[in-house]
Amino acid sequence: MRDRLSASITFLLENSIFLMVGTIAGLVWANLDWASYESVTHPIHFAVNEIAMAFFFGIAAKEVFEALLPGGPLASPRKAAMPLLATLGGMIGPASLYLGGAWLLDQPEMLRGWAIPCATDIAFSYLAARFIFGAKHPAIPFLLLLAIADDGGGLLILALFYPTDQVNMLAFAALVGAAIGIALVLKRRKVTNFWPYIALSGPLSWLGFYWGGLHPALALVPIIFAMPHETADVGIFAEGEEKHPDALNQFKNWWRDPVELILGVFGFVNAGVLFTNVGVGTWLVFVGLIVGKPLGIVLFSLLGRAFNLSLPDGMRWNDLIVLGCVAGTGFTVALFVSTVAFPMGSTLDAAKMGALFSFGAMGVAAVAARLLGVKVMRE
Repeated sequence: MRDRLSASITFLLENSIFLMVGTIAGLVWANLDWASYESVTHPIHFAVNEIAMAFFFGIAAKEVFEALLPGGPLASPRKAAMPLLATLGGMIGPASLYLGGAWLLDQPEMLRGWAIPCATDIAFSYLAARFIFGAKHPAIPFLLLLAIADDGGGLLILALFYPTDQVNMLAFAALVGAAIGIALVLKRRKVTNFWPYIALSGPLSWLGFYWGGLHPALALVPIIFAMPHETADVGIFAEGEEKHPDALNQFKNWWRDPVELILGVFGFVNAGVLFTNVGVGTWLVFVGLIVGKPLGIVLFSLLGRAFNLSLPDGMRWNDLIVLGCVAGTGFTVALFVSTVAFPMGSTLDAAKMGALFSFGAMGVAAVAARLLGVKVMRE
C-alpha cells in the first residue's frame, strides 16, 4: 500500500498534475465565487510570484547552464545552430503576430504584453511530444533544446524589458555582486552542499533584484551560475542525475518536488480568471502561440537550411511542423509573464486566459501529427 501511494505521488509530481489541478481549481473557484477566491489568493500573491517562483526559475536556469557545458546541446555551435535558429523564430513569430494584431486592432494598451506568447512550457510540451512522437524520436531532444533556449531567452526578456520599478543599477550591482562573490568564495572553499549558497547568497540576490527594480523571481539565476557543477552535461531528465554530488544537482534534486507543489499554488493563485474577461488580449496571446510559434520555428529553420544547416538524423520537416505546434503550449511561463506585463484588471485577465487556452496547442499538434503522418518511435 505504501509503495503504491509513493508511486502515485511520484506520478503526480513528474507529470505536473499539481499545476494542472491548481489551475483548474483557481479557474473554477473564481468563476463560482470571485470575492472569496480573491480574499484567499490576494494575501499570498506576492509570496508565490515574487519569492517561491524563484526556485522554479532557478531550476530552469540550471538546465540552461548545463546545456552550455561540454557534451551539452548548446556546447557545440554547429550542433546547436539549427535548434537555436528555430528558438529565435519561435520567439519572433509569436511576438510579431501579437504586436501586429494589437496595432491592427488599435489596442495600444496591449502592446506591453508582446513577450507573453514567446514562452514554451518545458514540462507540458515534453509530455505532449513524448505522446505524439514517442520517447526515441529525434524530435524529442530537438524540442528540449528549443525549450531550454526559449527559457534562457525568456529570463533575459524578463530582466531587460519588464522591470518591476524604476531600475536602480547601483543597488542591483552592489547586492547581486556581493551575492555572487559569497557564492564564489563558498565554491573556492569547496563547499559542496547547496544550502549555504541558497541561504547566504539567495536572499542578498533577491534584495538586489527587488531594490534594483528587476523581477525578484529571477534572483537565483546568477547564483546558479556560480555554484559547483558537473564538468559535462548528462542531458535534461537524464537517469542517474540524482546521484551526482555537486551542489547544483543537489539543489535541483531537493527542490524538484517542492517546485511542483509551488507550481500548483502558482496555478491556483494566478489562473483565477472570470470567463467574462475573455477579450482581445486572449486572442492575441492564443494566436501568437498557436500560429506564431510553429510559423516562426519552421520559417527560421528553412533559413537555417539555406545556410547548409540540417535537422537531426531521422527528423523530417513534417515532424518539425508538428514540433512547432507542440511548442505553442506556453502556459506556465506565459501565465507568469502576463502577471509581470500587466497590472491587476481585465487586461491582465484577458491575457491570462490566452495563456490558459494555449493548452489547445497539444490538440492541434495531435491532429497535425495524424494528418502529416508522423511516425511514433517508442523503442
